[in-house]
Amino acid sequence: TFSFVGSCNHCFSYITIATRNIIRKTMIEDVTKDINQKVAKAISHLRDDFNSIRSGRANPAMVDKLLVEYYGSEMPLQQLASFSVPEARQLLIVPFDKGSLSAIEKAIQTSDLGVNPSNDGNNIRLNFPPLTEERRRDLVKVAKTKAEDAKISARNARRQARQDIERLEKDGEISEDDVERVEKDLDKITNDCVAEVDNLLANKEAELMEV
Repeated sequence: TFSFVGSCNHCFSYITIATRNIIRKTMIEDVTKDINQKVAKAISHLRDDFNSIRSGRANPAMVDKLLVEYYGSEMPLQQLASFSVPEARQLLIVPFDKGSLSAIEKAIQTSDLGVNPSNDGNNIRLNFPPLTEERRRDLVKVAKTKAEDAKISARNARRQARQDIERLEKDGEISEDDVERVEKDLDKITNDCVAEVDNLLANKEAELMEV
């Protein structure tokens, strides 16, 4: 004899299990998404830090985010000018509005670039002198500190993610198998980040020590 009630109860049970599986998967994905965003941010921040460390070569990334006070507002230089590298140690800055020349010049003078801008009334040229070996080694130390900061950020993100996963397990939202699987994913994400940091540091160190 067909039991409508029994059939419905079976359907509701199936739907409940399916819903819980979806919720569990979503919770896990939220944790991994969060750590991925954090390590990506750490890498992006490190790239910006490395770009701001002056090597013997001219690089627009050294000044493109430099804040310039223009008509009462602070704006990144990349919104006020274009850049080119006519020579290996020379950076040419071409303002979109010549009225911003003095403001750009002042921003460069008060920055920690350590170079004097040459303003010809139309453009600004920055000539970067060769770095001494002592200065190169000092900058390598700075780069290593920045790299270590990025690694610390990645490890802190992993620790926070693990705490989130452990809390979900404690609340009965995910299983022990889920925890084991996710922790392996967290370790891989962190290790990949550390490997990328090491690669970026090696490239920056080679750039800084290049004569």
